[in-house]
Amino acid sequence: MTTDTPDRILRIKTVLERTGLSRSTLYRKISEGTFPKQVALSQRCAGWRESAVNNWIATRFPFP
Repeated sequence: MTTDTPDRILRIKTVLERTGLSRSTLYRKISEGTFPKQVALSQRCAGWRESAVNNWIATRFPFP
């Protein structure tokens, strides 16, 4: 199923709220390759694709 809505970019505060992870755990998981890498928005600004975060949550906590 494809949608015509563009993928939103989430900032770190939102990612932490949605995942329940701490900042240090989030970055540790990124370095381990178990969490999606962030996307550079500018030289000092980054975010995560909402779809990547949602997919991580869905695979981490599957609902029956």
